[in-house]
Amino acid sequence: MSIETFDPNAMADVSMTDTAIAHIRKQLIKNANMAGIRLGVKKSGCSGFKYDIEFVEQATDGDQTIQVADDVALFVSEEARPYLRGTVIDFTKEGLNSTIKFNNPNAKDLCGCGESFSV
Repeated sequence: MSIETFDPNAMADVSMTDTAIAHIRKQLIKNANMAGIRLGVKKSGCSGFKYDIEFVEQATDGDQTIQVADDVALFVSEEARPYLRGTVIDFTKEGLNSTIKFNNPNAKDLCGCGESFSV
């Protein structure tokens, strides 16, 4: 058994796969004034939290900035850091469907539709 200390100020260490970076890069080219994406969480869904992504022009106070590529920045909101620590963001295509997936080691339960999680 291991014990982990909860530190709300710890860095999130979120990363993105090459496929996810390429997808976000294409979206940023379409929205030239945007600097990157902000990742957060909101209380919602049947499991407790849902991921919240938005294209933004700049980081806000408290955001952790992660430069995932020379031209792609990821801003993790201060409130979301403890929930997202170690998360890997991926982008997948299956047939005509494409989606951003979050491989979050902190998620203990996922809802059946994949829209929300609990920690």
